[in-house]
Amino acid sequence: MRAFAVTVLALAALGVPAGMLWSLLAPRAPYAVAGGEVVLADPATQALIAADGWYAVVTGGLALVCAVVAWNLARDKRLEVLLGLAAGGGIAAFVTQWVGTTFTLGAVTVEAAAAGPGVKVVAGALKLTAEGVLVTWPFVAVGLYGTMEAIVAYRESPLRRPYGEIDRL
Repeated sequence: MRAFAVTVLALAALGVPAGMLWSLLAPRAPYAVAGGEVVLADPATQALIAADGWYAVVTGGLALVCAVVAWNLARDKRLEVLLGLAAGGGIAAFVTQWVGTTFTLGAVTVEAAAAGPGVKVVAGALKLTAEGVLVTWPFVAVGLYGTMEAIVAYRESPLRRPYGEIDRL
């Protein structure tokens, strides 16, 4: 139970710097404010998709690192650590989203080709438009951890010997 708790807490804590990194890297979509109404200034902007992509890159990269470190440190607590990666990765994904959308880091540049005269263009808040990227961290971490475990299990398997080979003492 201790290995599970340590893994979950470590990953949840990593969600804070991951959220700050996402906030630093992801672009903000431009919004136009005219007459009290706020609308997307450039309907052809790719900033919303790019923000989701940067979220997936940041969380996926950290998931790879977490899986390798966890697998190397797990020793005889493999199942507890695997479950910790799944639960902690899910919590870390939500922490990353919250921190990234709450704090604005980096240079915020706003461009809008469609803005007319008298329209004020401002940078929008960072947000995820594709909620499915929230599963990147737990899926990548568990997938890599399971792959490494399967490779080692295959290498150590007695079934790997060729047919007809007899153990000689």
